Amino acid sequence: MNGDRRMHLAWFLGNGFGVHDWKSQWRGTAATDWMNGEFHVDFIRALERACFDYLIIEDSAYVPDGYEKSMRYYLQNARAVPKHDPAVLATVMLSATRNIGVVPTLAVTEYQPYLLARLVATLDNLSDGRAGWNIVTGSSDRAAQNYGKKGQPAHDLRYEIAQEMTDAVCALWSSWDADAVVADLEAEVFADHTKVRSVDFNGRFFRSRGPLNTAPPPQGRPALIQAGGSSAGREFAARNADSIIAAATSVEEMKEYRDDVLGRAEAAGRDPAEVKVLFLCTPYLGETHAEAVDRKKRHDDEVWANPEAGLAGLGFITDIDFSPYDVDTPLQDLAAKFETNGHQSSLAARLGDPGRTLREVAAQTHAVEPVGTPAEVADELGKMIGEVGGDGVLFVAGPLNRRVVAEIADGLVPELQVRGLARTSYDSPHLRGNLASF
Repeated sequence: MNGDRRMHLAWFLGNGFGVHDWKSQWRGTAATDWMNGEFHVDFIRALERACFDYLIIEDSAYVPDGYEKSMRYYLQNARAVPKHDPAVLATVMLSATRNIGVVPTLAVTEYQPYLLARLVATLDNLSDGRAGWNIVTGSSDRAAQNYGKKGQPAHDLRYEIAQEMTDAVCALWSSWDADAVVADLEAEVFADHTKVRSVDFNGRFFRSRGPLNTAPPPQGRPALIQAGGSSAGREFAARNADSIIAAATSVEEMKEYRDDVLGRAEAAGRDPAEVKVLFLCTPYLGETHAEAVDRKKRHDDEVWANPEAGLAGLGFITDIDFSPYDVDTPLQDLAAKFETNGHQSSLAARLGDPGRTLREVAAQTHAVEPVGTPAEVADELGKMIGEVGGDGVLFVAGPLNRRVVAEIADGLVPELQVRGLARTSYDSPHLRGNLASF
């Protein structure tokens, strides 16, 4: 960790600007006021108080029907629907904070470069340099159909599209020099026209003349965040991302992933130290160790008894309907060959062992799951990241409510801070600056 023991902290807001915990005993009023943003403002302020680097807002642009070939499960359980635009929520969150980064998810198959570049540049100016773009390629044919297409392009082709999109967006962000706006009252010159230029981007998939008509982003280039699991995804992330999100459940898997993407980054001509790899983490906390263990067991028992939730979730990201199959029959004995043009690495990780059952698949997690008191979990995370060599964790927790947020932001993070494992203040006014500070 380059002599600095601190780890970067971020949070993945699963279900995006949607319904979170709406029916547990800690739900509050989420069932009726989830859409007004008040919970989300409380949430982002808690993360900023804990000095998180950034928050990612997940997104999807369709009503799923990947389970039972029906929308029933998803609508009945508020699973991935309803969901509002993440860029609007990012605007609210950035306006309510002063230091933390906010990163909406924007799919390359759902935007044109100019629109996306203008949107994120606007967010970056609004926040004085704290915006980012979580780059996703899109995975569901249903989303593609909402945009007038027959389906998604092939998996690896989507990464070619993503690379060209990223190149075009970055070119548009650089169409204004950082000092183009002079606001010279005496000379009556607001912007120096010699420092603003067209882009004339002509690619295989996109074309854009440019320049942007926004002011230049305060960061120069807003932060790029990406999660790549497949070979094509890892290559893309290593080539472009300031921070990479990784799914791994052991130190060995974490080391393999981080070493691989940093090696790819170096091969692409980047300084590997510029790339921060954050691993998914779902902690189970309690005031005592026994309480945390009991909490984890109750969660696992619920998941085991109700595989529908996990299989519907897997159907959401793969467009595969798992409902016709017996959940307790080994995969190798099922009369099916599961393939997807969606999240291939997620499917492969879950279905890799033919001796497993769909019930086991439904219960599988891609996050590390430390269990214990805040102090115990802080010790475990510090040891884990130290063995891996960096760089931090991305919390993903649910069902999400104010209690869960407080347990991590006001319970776990202070324990990390007293051990010198997490920042106690921000080093830079910009998101990329904070990512680069250690």
